Amino acid sequence: MSTLTLKVPGMTCGHCEAAVKSEVGKVAGVSTVTVDLATKLVTVEGSDDLAAITAAIDEAGFEVADEASGH
Repeated sequence: MSTLTLKVPGMTCGHCEAAVKSEVGKVAGVSTVTVDLATKLVTVEGSDDLAAITAAIDEAGFEVADEASGH
């Protein structure tokens, strides 16, 4: 299973977290979405489709700053 970790600096609250989890969770192949508001990191397991995941985060109203890591 692949894991992507993305930096999303605009997230500040539980609503932000819920919006990102909801949109990214709709991406085909995604099994788990974890949001850490303290570090502003979104970890996605199950899909390595960076374009689709970035688009989902954009749809939630946020921008990906950079790809923190991907394996």
